Amino acid sequence: MTVQPPPPFRAHPHPQEQVSFNRAELGLILGLYGRMVAAGEWRDYALSFLRDMAVFAVFRRAAEFPIYRIEKRPRLRNRQGMYAVIGMDGRILKRGHELPVVLRVLERQLIRPVN
Repeated sequence: MTVQPPPPFRAHPHPQEQVSFNRAELGLILGLYGRMVAAGEWRDYALSFLRDMAVFAVFRRAAEFPIYRIEKRPRLRNRQGMYAVIGMDGRILKRGHELPVVLRVLERQLIRPVN
């Protein structure tokens, strides 16, 4: 009986690259998400990591369209900024180079006048 070593693992010649949020970015987004859930505004979220962008989608209810999408597009890093908040109707609410600045447009919803 001859013992043969297992065949070498052949990785795909061009691995599929995908964009994702790093730990700090995800921490900022989930911090905002937690505050909005506590305020009763948001209920669910979804993450999508695609080849050219990463998306954090926010839902008011689980079975509907996202009310907001937080997108990261590294290709726009040197132009308009790689972060964007997009509304349900597809309008870009805020775009920029720094995530905390872009997320401020959503934090304004937490500020409500007290009667």
